[in-house]
Amino acid sequence: MKVWVDGDGIPRMVKDIVFRAAEKRGVDVVIVANRPVAIPRHARIRAVQVERGLDVADEWIVSQVEAGDLVITSDVPLAAEIVARGATGLSARGEMFTADNVRARLSERDFFTEARAAGIIEGGGPRPFDARAANAFANAFDSWLTRALRA
Repeated sequence: MKVWVDGDGIPRMVKDIVFRAAEKRGVDVVIVANRPVAIPRHARIRAVQVERGLDVADEWIVSQVEAGDLVITSDVPLAAEIVARGATGLSARGEMFTADNVRARLSERDFFTEARAAGIIEGGGPRPFDARAANAFANAFDSWLTRALRA
């Protein structure tokens, strides 16, 4: 079991929570980004820098992820791909992406993207990341880790 982090857009608070879990609970963490990412020195934490380009980090994660892994991402199309491979996704706001819900979330995302492009709705995007969002992430991440480490 590994925890993969889509490192290009994840808030620092989320990375800190994941890094602490790696150290305290003995979980392997790989953060993947198209730029250098600072990580703590720890045997269970590593960073992979991929080439710049649209979805290059996502494609690398998909090629490496295995069933039972967790991918931390707010990218719904990436979540759909890793769920199809037997992994679970978790957004920075604590939303789990599973086989039961990822298709609906992908359809919702596509609808709003098309509606914004057509000018039917304006604005969009998530609320600013705050302590409440970090707490929701920490709770969901801890629940997932607890289940995964028992299995």
